[in-house]
Amino acid sequence: MAPILEELKGRLGEKVRIIKIDTERHQELAASLQIRSIPTLMLYREGKLLWRHSGTAGASELERIIEQQQ
Repeated sequence: MAPILEELKGRLGEKVRIIKIDTERHQELAASLQIRSIPTLMLYREGKLLWRHSGTAGASELERIIEQQQ
């Protein structure tokens, strides 16, 4: 998943901030976000959850989803 996120960051630059959470080290945070499978992708704007997906997704698909939310 990391190469896909790097490609996405390269395409979108400052339009997006990608944050990775180590769910083993931050178990309380993972529980509060209800992360039950890895990877779990979430899209937020101004603290509001706009989109959530468990499993992998391609860079083009993620870019399309982000652009739709703007």
